[in-house]
Amino acid sequence: MTAPTRRSFDIAHLGHVEMLTDRFEESLDFFTRVYGLKLSGQDETSAYLRAWDDYEYHSLKLTRAETTGVAHIGYRAASPEALERRVAAIEVSGYTTHGWVEGDAGHGRAFRFEDPFGHVFEIYYDTRWYEPQDDAERAALKNTASAFTGSAPRRIDHLNLLAEDVSEFRRFMETCLGSRVTEYIQLDNGRIGGCWFTVNDKTYDLACTEEHGGGMGRLHHVTYATDQREDILRAADIFLQNGVHIETGPHKHAIQGTFFLYVWEPAGNRVELANAGSRLILAPDWEPVRWTEADRKKGQAWGLKTIETFHTHGTPPVEKT
Repeated sequence: MTAPTRRSFDIAHLGHVEMLTDRFEESLDFFTRVYGLKLSGQDETSAYLRAWDDYEYHSLKLTRAETTGVAHIGYRAASPEALERRVAAIEVSGYTTHGWVEGDAGHGRAFRFEDPFGHVFEIYYDTRWYEPQDDAERAALKNTASAFTGSAPRRIDHLNLLAEDVSEFRRFMETCLGSRVTEYIQLDNGRIGGCWFTVNDKTYDLACTEEHGGGMGRLHHVTYATDQREDILRAADIFLQNGVHIETGPHKHAIQGTFFLYVWEPAGNRVELANAGSRLILAPDWEPVRWTEADRKKGQAWGLKTIETFHTHGTPPVEKT
C-alpha cells in the first residue's frame, strides 16, 4: 500500500455532490441562511447551491426525497478528450455503468457509473459557469467568482463515503477516476480502514472509510473549505446561535492536518467546515502516509478523542431489526 499511485490527469476536480433530504425547506434554510451557501437556482425537486468562490453554477444539488444521503457525485473532466478516455476505461473496467445522461441545470451530458457499494458517480466536461444574478453578487475583484459576506465557505472541498471494503473502493477510484492515495489507515487485522484520494494537487477530494453501520451506499459527510481557521470558530458560534447540532470540533485532524468542525443539517446529513491551510501534494512520487490503529487511538492531532457517532452515524440511517 505504500507504493505511490499515479493520477491520470484526465479528471480536473470534484465538481458537485447531490444530497438527498426529507426535510427540504429546513435543509435549504440551513445551507443558505446558516451555513452560507448561495442559491443559484431552484426547480420543483432540487435547489442548486454554491460557495462564494465556486466557479461552476453549483457544487451542491439539494434534492427532495423520502430519505437522506447522497444521490450522486460529479467530477469534471480536464477536457472533452479526457472525458472520452475515462469513459472508455470505465466501460471495460467491469464496474456497473449507467451510461450517458443529459445533465441538469449546472452542466451538460455526463457519464454515470457505480462503485461496488452503491454510490453513483458521474463525469462531465461541459459546464455552466456561474454568473452574478445582480450587482450585489458581483465581486469587486475580477479574479473572485462572486461577492461574499460573513464567514461563508469559499469552495467545495471533499466528501467522505462509507464502504464495507475500502481496499476494493481504492481499486475503483484508481481505475475509474485515475485518483491517487495520499494517506491511509492500516488496521491491526490487515484491512485498510480508510483511504484519502486526490485527482489533482489537493491533499484529497474524497475519503472512504469503513462502514460500521451495516448500510450500503451511505454518506459520511460533505465538506466545504474556509479561508482561515477563524472562519470556523465564528461559524461555531453561528451554529450554536441557530440551534444546529455540533457533533465534534473545532479541532485539528491528525490525518491530513485539517482544522475541522462537524455539524448535522436538519435532515441528519453530516456537514463539515474545514481549513487545510496551504498544504498541497506536489510530489509526483508521493508515498502514501500510513496511519496505524495505534496512531488513531491517540485521537485527533491535539488529543481530542473521536466521538462514537463519528464511527456509526451515516446517511441514510440503517433500519434496526
